[in-house]
Amino acid sequence: MAAVELTDLRKSFGTLDIIKGVDLAIDPGEFVVFVGPSGCGKSTLLRMIAGLEDITSGELRIGGEVMNGVDPSQRGIAMVFQSYALYPHMTVRENMGFALKFAGIARAEIDRRVDDAAGTLGLGALMDRKPKALSGGQRQRVAIGRAIVRDPKVFLFDEPLSNLDAELRVHMRVEIAKLHKRLQSTIIYVTHDQVEAMTLADKIVVLRSGIVEQVGRPLDLYDDPANMFVAGFIGSPKMNFLPARIEAAEAGRVTVALASQPGVRLDLPAAAGTAKAGDAVSLGIRPEHFVAAGTGDADLAVEVDVAEHLGSTSYVYADVAPGERVIIQQEESRHATARGRLVVGLPAERCFLFDDAGRRIR
Repeated sequence: MAAVELTDLRKSFGTLDIIKGVDLAIDPGEFVVFVGPSGCGKSTLLRMIAGLEDITSGELRIGGEVMNGVDPSQRGIAMVFQSYALYPHMTVRENMGFALKFAGIARAEIDRRVDDAAGTLGLGALMDRKPKALSGGQRQRVAIGRAIVRDPKVFLFDEPLSNLDAELRVHMRVEIAKLHKRLQSTIIYVTHDQVEAMTLADKIVVLRSGIVEQVGRPLDLYDDPANMFVAGFIGSPKMNFLPARIEAAEAGRVTVALASQPGVRLDLPAAAGTAKAGDAVSLGIRPEHFVAAGTGDADLAVEVDVAEHLGSTSYVYADVAPGERVIIQQEESRHATARGRLVVGLPAERCFLFDDAGRRIR
C-alpha cells in the first residue's frame, strides 16, 4: 500500500481546462471514491494518476515519489477498467498471469500468485475456462484478479460495475468491500453512482467541472454538505430544495418563509452576517426527514402526483406549487394516492439553508 498525493494537479487539452487544480491526500490503505456527474473529470483524474494522461501542471506523488512523467508500468499501480479487457483466446489462468509472464517472472512464482488471487476471489473452479464461458460478474472478478497478482502499491478502478446488471452490481460491491478489507490496499475508485460511493468509500471526493467540491467520509458529506451541489448529489433520492426568502435575521438566527407558501415559516440557525432580511434562499430537506403533520416546526401541504409503494417504504412525488416538486419518503405507509392532498411536517433541525449562489448558510 502507498500514499497518493495530488498537488495543484491540472489537465488541459489545448485551451480547454478539464482538471482545474486538484489538491488531495490519500492515506496508505484508504479506499477513496471519485464521484460526480458525467463530464466532471473523475476518469481523467484517475487516468492522470495511472499515467495514461499527461499532467499539464502540478505534482503527483505515489509512495512519496514524484510520478510526473514516470511510465505507467513503473508507477506501482494496477487498473481495472469498465470493460473487462480479457483476452478471449486465453483461459482464466492465462489471463491472470499474462502480465507477469510478459514481465519475465518465473513460472513457479506466477502460479503461486495466480492461485493465491484465485483463492481470494473464488475463481478456483474456473481457471481452465475461457472468457466466453463466464458470466459478467465472473469476468469482472478475473479482471480484478489480474490486477491483484501484480501486487501493486495502488489499485485504480474505473467504473468497474457499470456493465453489470443491478443484482450483480450489489454482489460485486460486497465482494470489492471484502477484498479491500482482506488486502488492506490503497484503492482509488471512480463511479457516477453515489450509492456505490456511499457503501464502499472510506473517503469520497465529489467533483464538478474539474473542481473538488468537497472531500469527506460518506456520512459526513450526507450530514454536512458544503453546498447545494453536494447536498443534491449525495443521498438517494436526492435532497429537496424549496425556494424561500429570509423574513427576519437576528444574531445567530433567521426566519425563513417559503416562496410558494409564505405561511410556512421556520426559524433556523445562521451565523451573523451570512443572511439578511429579503435575501432569496433555498431550503433543503431530504425525503426521509419529513415527519407527520403537526409533529414538526411547520406543516407543508402538497398535492400527490405519483406514489410508489415498495412494501416497507413509499416514495411520494408531490407538487408544492406548479413547477415545484418534492419527494417524500414514508415508512410503513400506503395511504398516499395520486391527486390526493397530503400534509407533512418540516423539522427545523433537519433542514438546510443555501444562499442564491448555492453556498451553505450555517
